[in-house]
Amino acid sequence: MSVPAFIEARRSIRAFVAKPVPRAELDALVEAACIAPAPHHSRPWRFVVVDTDAQKLALAQGMGDTWRADLLGDGVDAARVDELVEKSYAKITSAPAIVLGCLTWDGLDRYPDEKRQRAEWGMALLSLGAAVENFMLAAADRGLASCWVAAPIFCPEEARDALRLPPEWLPHAMVVTGYPDPAYVGRVRPPVPLDELRRFA
Repeated sequence: MSVPAFIEARRSIRAFVAKPVPRAELDALVEAACIAPAPHHSRPWRFVVVDTDAQKLALAQGMGDTWRADLLGDGVDAARVDELVEKSYAKITSAPAIVLGCLTWDGLDRYPDEKRQRAEWGMALLSLGAAVENFMLAAADRGLASCWVAAPIFCPEEARDALRLPPEWLPHAMVVTGYPDPAYVGRVRPPVPLDELRRFA
């Protein structure tokens, strides 16, 4: 048993060359994302491509302001907060393209009780994860690098408002995408400890 080569080819890469990604390429990746499994044969997600400097900056500021407030509220030293937020700004503003995966209620069932409503949203979130994996596998297949950044899940409303998205579009995943820096060398993946992570019931 071994992991298929096309899955092994997907790496989390944040080092890019300064070369724009054609929108046709990004569309192909979003199309791959959109064939992921989802509850009730729905598509409870929307994808937002951010590839202009102005919108990258708006997104970085919107999420950065929220993170700064959270860190200061946690008692993190102000200098350390500045350092962390500046790194976040750089990650977002220097990426050739950013694709936000947003959750919506489109096609999902509505329930009168919180327990089932939360489970329905959880199914949509799981399906967004599958869509992001499809996106990243397709990127690797096309010679593009990508990295899944979870930050929007902590501030979906702020990320949405920074880009003036429709109210029902809530960003929960961010994938930075571009052509890989040839100097990047990925770390060797450790073996999968199946005996710790899998059991037969």
